[in-house]
Amino acid sequence: MATQIFSLVGVLIGALASYFATAVAERAKFRREMATRWDERELDTYIEYVTCIKEIQRAGVDAGRARAQGTDVSDALKKMEESENRRSILFETFVLLSNDKAATAAHAVNQRTWELLEMARIPSSGIAELRPIPLVQALNALHEAARSDLTISSSITVR
Repeated sequence: MATQIFSLVGVLIGALASYFATAVAERAKFRREMATRWDERELDTYIEYVTCIKEIQRAGVDAGRARAQGTDVSDALKKMEESENRRSILFETFVLLSNDKAATAAHAVNQRTWELLEMARIPSSGIAELRPIPLVQALNALHEAARSDLTISSSITVR
């Protein structure tokens, strides 16, 4: 009878150990999947946000170029405003998903973008007035902060 009790206790201990090992492994797997899911969402948001900034920049330059050439700027301004509306909405997601350094860099990008928008809306401004706005430098800082947030190495070796 004692042998049967020892055998039963051994089976119970083995079952509990197996259960706890499986539970710990599943919990770790779930955490990795969730982290990956949020990293993908974060990367998508970063890409969409920067794409909107680039669209605003292109449309602003197109508006300045059109003014310098004396042609209609309404299409460029319309594209610029549409992209600005999308940027504004994406920025909220960006701030929710990013770390403090990336959010601060995005605020600087917003400032430079608003300067570009303001200059592009002025009827007398042409391409020359838009060039000095340091949007590219602000975007470079944002790229660096985003790579850091996503733990992407900034020195990629090409073979």
